[in-house]
Amino acid sequence: MDVVPTKMQESGPELSVLSDHSIPTLPLDPTDEKGIPLLGFGTAEYPFGASIDTMKDTIIQAIRVGYRHFDTAALYRTEQPLGEAIIDALRLGLIRSRDELFITSKLWCSDAHHDRVVPALQRTLRSLKLEYLDLYLVHWPASVKPGEMELPVKKEDLVPIDLNSVWEAMEACQGLGLTKSIGVSNFSCKKLETILSTAKIPPAVNQVEMNPMWQQKKLRNFCREKGILVSVYSSLGAKGTLWGSNRVIESETLKEIAQAKGKSLAQVCLRWAYEQGVCVLVKSFNKERMEQNLDIFDWKLSADELHKISQLPQCKGFPAGEFVSKDGPYKSLEELWDGEI
Repeated sequence: MDVVPTKMQESGPELSVLSDHSIPTLPLDPTDEKGIPLLGFGTAEYPFGASIDTMKDTIIQAIRVGYRHFDTAALYRTEQPLGEAIIDALRLGLIRSRDELFITSKLWCSDAHHDRVVPALQRTLRSLKLEYLDLYLVHWPASVKPGEMELPVKKEDLVPIDLNSVWEAMEACQGLGLTKSIGVSNFSCKKLETILSTAKIPPAVNQVEMNPMWQQKKLRNFCREKGILVSVYSSLGAKGTLWGSNRVIESETLKEIAQAKGKSLAQVCLRWAYEQGVCVLVKSFNKERMEQNLDIFDWKLSADELHKISQLPQCKGFPAGEFVSKDGPYKSLEELWDGEI
């Protein structure tokens, strides 16, 4: 695929813009020729599987308007419709090959045990009808007893996670060619350090909650120092989900910036995140909003606007108390997040 060089920021990494849909990409390692598109389409919806009957058509529409990076997980129950959408997109000529897409999936907590990691990824690939993933993530730094995939998890099923042995199995997944890259999700700096202490292959990505109301400055600085790309979910606050709130979309500061810019509030949030040097995941099943969310690359926020956003009050939207129990491995939110809350 033809690429046009561009740069995200003066001191940032050199990117490539795919000429057919203009989403910048970033290599995940020195040998990565394709790179990860820095705007991706998320498929998580709560309750999980609520739109399973229409998800395939939604993904086909997203491919049609220009998305090439799709984020799924075993928990979401969207792997199968995503796989079916890829088959149809190829048949319809919307893409020339599977290699034009960047597909991310995640290891759920019930499989976050050394001997269950490779089989879990093999099941994911069967659901997707793919030979490999581009990126496979440890969904949470938590384990539950093998069994159902559900959120909230049953607190009585929480068991200690051996981060290093799980990561060793993730490295085996990459070594077997089942995934091009590996990473984590919802990991604090301290838990990343635990993995890095023994890793032969460092995490390429840490996918976390981030938006103007939860900016994750400490974590972003740590990941930048370690060469780990931050990928973000809940970029608009995820209103209507188990973990979401309306704080972002009801922010008067963000509304004022959007009005002054002649952009939507969502576009301002996505552009802000992009300017922080992260990969942004978005989700809308509305074609017009799908297209609007792509329109964030040919304009910038001013220094004054960025300053105003930097001053917004901070509050984590999803503290994930579901993983905390007086009888479990994490007895407080402080232990789960290592103070980053």
